[in-house]
Amino acid sequence: MQYEPWKREVLIAAVLFAVGFFFVPLAIYWVGSRFIGEYAPNAGALTLAERVWSDLLRLDPFVWILVLSPYAVIQLARLVRRTWRRRNVVTAVTDSNDRR
Repeated sequence: MQYEPWKREVLIAAVLFAVGFFFVPLAIYWVGSRFIGEYAPNAGALTLAERVWSDLLRLDPFVWILVLSPYAVIQLARLVRRTWRRRNVVTAVTDSNDRR
């Protein structure tokens, strides 16, 4: 199935938004509970996720950055890769006077 470039990008953005929306809050809870401790008394992973989701609806910019961070990381990796490829163009250089 061949995608047009913009359709492919929309699909990538949608999948990574879903990852940021569902999995990033759960990952934050898991890592935080392992290294820092309990999130709040009698609160679990879904409490943190609900807080993130409600702040997202309130248009909190920090939560939007958090949710969009998987897509931002991919875009940054693409930018670095594109820059690296342009900088490291290797061309064969031969010297016709070089006789060994």
